[in-house]
Amino acid sequence: MVLKHAAIRFFSIACCMALVQSPALARDMVSIKGSIVNMRSAPSTRSEVMWELQRGYPLQVLKRKGSWLQVRDFENDKGWVAKALTNREPHYIVKASVANMRSGPGTRYRIVGKSERYDLLRTRAAKSDWVQVERSDGVKGWVAKRLLWGW
Repeated sequence: MVLKHAAIRFFSIACCMALVQSPALARDMVSIKGSIVNMRSAPSTRSEVMWELQRGYPLQVLKRKGSWLQVRDFENDKGWVAKALTNREPHYIVKASVANMRSGPGTRYRIVGKSERYDLLRTRAAKSDWVQVERSDGVKGWVAKRLLWGW
């Protein structure tokens, strides 16, 4: 009986660890640390610059190679950035054409501002399917998570 319980406990722990490490369930995210950072076609400073990314821009890490990260953005564009130019400061980017910013986490709260597609927002808090964010002009509000991409 003791062996049976030990086997069940081991299996449960193994399953939980597999779920936590599953890339489909857990995204490894970073954001841009420098004021402007080049996203490149290959992990080298001699490779083509594909995009210039501003401070806070959120990216999903796909692969690591030395001091470089292969990343993708919310439009599924892929490239490489130097790991030293990223950090773990959470940000979101607006993926909807317009996102209402509200005084609380729900549609019953008043609108305190609006953000448009591609606006970069600093993450302040999260509650269920809502995220409290701050725009670069200091306006804070709650936005439905489905309208955003990042963490």
